[in-house]
Amino acid sequence: MKKALKIFAIVLALILLVVGIYVAYVLISYERIEDNVKLSIDNGTAEVMSLDTAYTMTTYNIGFGAYSPDFTFFMDGGTESRAKSKESCTNLVNGAADTIAALNADIMLFQEVDLHATRSYHIDQYKMLRDKFPKVDSVKAINYDSAYLFYPLTKPHGKSLASIVTMSTFKIVDSVRRSLPISTSLSKLVDLDRCYSVSQIKTQGDKNLFVYNIHMSAYGGDPEIRGAQVKMLFDDMSEKIQQGNYVICGGDFNHDLLGNSAEILNGKDKAEFGWAKPFPVELMPKDITMCVDYADKELVPTARNCDIAYIKGETFVIVIDGFFVSPGVEVVKVQNVQTEFEFSDHNPVMLQFKLK
Repeated sequence: MKKALKIFAIVLALILLVVGIYVAYVLISYERIEDNVKLSIDNGTAEVMSLDTAYTMTTYNIGFGAYSPDFTFFMDGGTESRAKSKESCTNLVNGAADTIAALNADIMLFQEVDLHATRSYHIDQYKMLRDKFPKVDSVKAINYDSAYLFYPLTKPHGKSLASIVTMSTFKIVDSVRRSLPISTSLSKLVDLDRCYSVSQIKTQGDKNLFVYNIHMSAYGGDPEIRGAQVKMLFDDMSEKIQQGNYVICGGDFNHDLLGNSAEILNGKDKAEFGWAKPFPVELMPKDITMCVDYADKELVPTARNCDIAYIKGETFVIVIDGFFVSPGVEVVKVQNVQTEFEFSDHNPVMLQFKLK
């Protein structure tokens, strides 16, 4: 009996030691990316934007090539932590890129583009996008570089180096990564780093177009953090506007942009999800406009919850992706593109606009 207890104690001590070492590794390896990092521009065009010409911009969170319609994610109440296979991951990224190519977008914003991650079989998804769109200027901004997450135990999520990507058929003359405020508590280990990028595109005349690509916190329950992220973004945009420039911001805001899209799309009985907070429109300056005058008569969702496989009419859906514009940017059309979540847990959003 004593021998069995001794063995049990040794095994327990070893387990606690391993857990302790792992926790120490996660805490020690955590480091935020510094703010105001100048981004490298991969060149592919020398074109300049014209005024009074209709252009198309898209935003699409491609979900690191994992979210087929039947995919469920462990952090959303589902079970899976990685793309189903390397082939599936490749097919989904290609499908998402082809979807945007079919929209003939002049400027493309992508979120959750993995550069080197366990969850996506270490596929360089940025390279895949560059291969798909070779004649564009493009920049990637690392959103987070996480430690190895050893959960779920049967198939750990692993280590993730993920980015947001901006691509333009017009010359990008400068681009910078801005670090968003995030939690300083241990919850930062769950939601990781967050950022937006600002890319300056040359236009005719003495103005420039500043394109913001953003992916806000997904699991940040702290209203102060969420408010701080929005305030930082709008303060930055307002500064560019006051300098006389055009500004367009697109991306995944992880807020209910309409404030009630969850209720419209799911009904009152299914409209409550912890992360689906209304966008704080009270923080929006008067010179910035949210683009929600949709072309479709029926509201099209831009994201689904991943606790269950996608079943139209049953899976929780919401509008969290979209665009904001400054004065001088005329919105010709805005449309949430219905893909039935074939290639991601998001649908792309398309904005047609003119610079006046």
